Amino acid sequence: MLARSFPMIGSRRSLRVLERNAMIYRAQWVMLVSGFFEPLFYLLSIGIGLNKLVGNLHVHGQVISYVAFVAPGMLATSAMNGAMIDSIFNTFFRLKISHSYDAILATPLEVTDIALGEVLWALSRATVYSASFIVCMAALGDTSSPWVIFCWPGAILTSLTFSCMGLAACTFMRTWQDFDLVTLVQLPLFLFSGTFFPITSYPHWLGAIVWFSPLYQSAALLRGLSLGQFDWIMIFRAGYLLFIALIGLYIAARRFKKILTP
Repeated sequence: MLARSFPMIGSRRSLRVLERNAMIYRAQWVMLVSGFFEPLFYLLSIGIGLNKLVGNLHVHGQVISYVAFVAPGMLATSAMNGAMIDSIFNTFFRLKISHSYDAILATPLEVTDIALGEVLWALSRATVYSASFIVCMAALGDTSSPWVIFCWPGAILTSLTFSCMGLAACTFMRTWQDFDLVTLVQLPLFLFSGTFFPITSYPHWLGAIVWFSPLYQSAALLRGLSLGQFDWIMIFRAGYLLFIALIGLYIAARRFKKILTP
């Protein structure tokens, strides 16, 4: 009974989906390389412009530059955007336009292997891009703590959360027009998740809502890691993101079965 209530969400065969995507993008290497320039442009624009205008901020008893405050939030945003693009836009094309998954199901792979494989592909790209973002942060002096290295697994966890959420959301989309709803969700998350200024700057009612945002929890987690601030709330933030990821992957696996299984 328990096995029926909680079906498997993939197996080792999902690595074949990861391999397939890697082979496809190998011929589109320009798209992969372009992702390395995003963090550099982000951090340069903030460091050259806004950093001098805003000045220093007080964060949990530490005085840090504005760019040191924003950089972890931008890392979280970059991880979210990359995961959403891979799990929503690319998956929708394969699911509803090219019907690539129908051909994959002619092999020994199962529907849940496809769902898990797409998540693994999003994570593989996030691992590389997050590393390049952190290298840019260190090279430009946007962090003064060696603990910033722990932002790497934090960013990968962020990508896991949003790739699972995006994969689940993709299964409910019917046409290209539904992508407007994705933008409708992404933009408020980007602007109101503590990325550019502390959540204490919000009205109390808005801050209470924002606190439950997965992007805010990610930004706060990465900011704390970059500053070397380790306490119990950091464990809660990581657990919160992991919980949402598991729920999203479970929904995605169930929906893929419903759509692709005759």
